[in-house]
Amino acid sequence: MALFLQRLVDGLAEGSIYALLALGLVIIYRGTGHLNFAQGEMALFSTYTVYQFGEWGVPIGIAVLLGMCVGFVLGAATEVVLVRPISKKSPFAVFIVTIGMFQLLNWLDGAIWGGQQLPSTAMGSKQVKFPSLFPSNPDDYFTVFGAAITWRSFCILALVLVIGAVLYLLFNYTKLGLAMRAVASNSESAKLVGIRTSTVLMFSWGIAAAIGALGGVVFAGLTTNVNQSLMFQVFIYASAAATLGGFDSPGGAVVGGLSIGVIQNLAAGYADEWVGQEMKVGVAFLVILAVLLLRPSGLFGTSKVERV
Repeated sequence: MALFLQRLVDGLAEGSIYALLALGLVIIYRGTGHLNFAQGEMALFSTYTVYQFGEWGVPIGIAVLLGMCVGFVLGAATEVVLVRPISKKSPFAVFIVTIGMFQLLNWLDGAIWGGQQLPSTAMGSKQVKFPSLFPSNPDDYFTVFGAAITWRSFCILALVLVIGAVLYLLFNYTKLGLAMRAVASNSESAKLVGIRTSTVLMFSWGIAAAIGALGGVVFAGLTTNVNQSLMFQVFIYASAAATLGGFDSPGGAVVGGLSIGVIQNLAAGYADEWVGQEMKVGVAFLVILAVLLLRPSGLFGTSKVERV
């Protein structure tokens, strides 16, 4: 029983990271109707800036806030400079643009910070030590029914739940949130009722990138390093989480992220002969496939009905 609870707790801790990035995907989709395949690399770029601020002597808390501001500017600028003009000509082209941003930002990370990093790993990607945002001492834990819960894992889970609650209130009880939903549903009708759609789209991408930056910082602190491949698998897990929960549901993104983390850890723990730690990404792909086949809108997403 204690072993099961331990794996459950570890899964919730990992799933919290996936949920943070999934929330960014949901915000962009709910506010603009687009999928941002560069979400992970935007988070990585902001995480590198947090590392740089730390190298300049800025305290980690302030560095994280500055990194989130960098993420917001990066997301907003991407929407204004690239996504907005291209989406008017071809909505499908946004898919290509975000993939291009994925490659560009990953290259930029290496070009800017490659020379400041520590020796290369076995994968050839250089890495640097990264401070943890939450208590990381091995002795900082408490036990529940025999399962050791670190304060870092507890704080990460609490952070995700708080952000999820804030986004729920944003989407349902604020003018900006309602405007984001209106623009995603029908941008032309939103313009007719006086909504400044361009501002809403810019804020959607900015907020999503800022939350993604926070997710990148938390994950880098969890692994104690940052490198160019840090967010690749995390983005896959976040995509599975958003697909499971529903791309238009912030609460679904949180539930989906936690569920993916738990499913992966239980599968790797009890079916290690078939899954193992190296094949956990396969679990995410299976979840995506199952959801798309059985319930394309996700567990908490809403199905769109088009009248002809």
